[in-house]
Amino acid sequence: MADDGRAEGTARAAQRAGAGPDGRAGGRAARIAANLESVRDRVARACAAAGRPVGDVTLIAVTKTFPASDVRILAELGVRDIGENRDQEAAPKAAESADLDLRWHFIGQLQTNKAKSVARYADIVHSVDRPRLVRELGRRVREEGRRLTCLVQVDLDPSASPGVLGPRGGADTRDALGIADAISAEDGLDLGGVMAVAPREGDPESAFARLYEVAERVRARYPQARTVSAGMSADLEAAVAQGATHLRVGTALLDDRGPIVG
Repeated sequence: MADDGRAEGTARAAQRAGAGPDGRAGGRAARIAANLESVRDRVARACAAAGRPVGDVTLIAVTKTFPASDVRILAELGVRDIGENRDQEAAPKAAESADLDLRWHFIGQLQTNKAKSVARYADIVHSVDRPRLVRELGRRVREEGRRLTCLVQVDLDPSASPGVLGPRGGADTRDALGIADAISAEDGLDLGGVMAVAPREGDPESAFARLYEVAERVRARYPQARTVSAGMSADLEAAVAQGATHLRVGTALLDDRGPIVG
């Protein structure tokens, strides 16, 4: 995968973070190391089944509801891409981890009144789904003297309608190219590609196939926009089979826990 390290490096890093000599016995670091090894194995097998090189796929560790100490463990284990859903968690967590070499991905629904904060720390925003948000992100990132990569979030629900955002965010597939045009035209923003969440009902692989069709249309106009952000803990294999370049994995890495970050 595009994140650094493999099994031997994972075990060594877990030991440095406080695990036992086998990299698995005891402690939070050992638990995350074991989970990471399992996820990497799943991704490798999915890539092999799809006839894709494993280096084509980047793993984003989604750390929502988990503390910055878990981010540090992940960094020790070679994970450089960290995803967050809520600005009120992400902003302080990014500040606390500022000494680490990380890429911060904002992946949740984003209100325009949070754009100023997100523009300060995010490297990539996955959830851009309307022109007003494009304009606000552009304005705020210019104020910060930064550049920001944006992905067009696509609503894959079969009942989606043009001009209407999905309940979990995302533009209708027919509106995606217009959003891409807006991002490309906005000073300070770089168009990275597309993102989607599989519908709650139905086959995720067929949904991700529709996303890939949108990605190809966007790439035909903007060849640099090669990111396809799709797939989470439960459906990452389907996403890899349908061309995902970035996987957003939380539970499979960090376990299913209640909120511990305010």
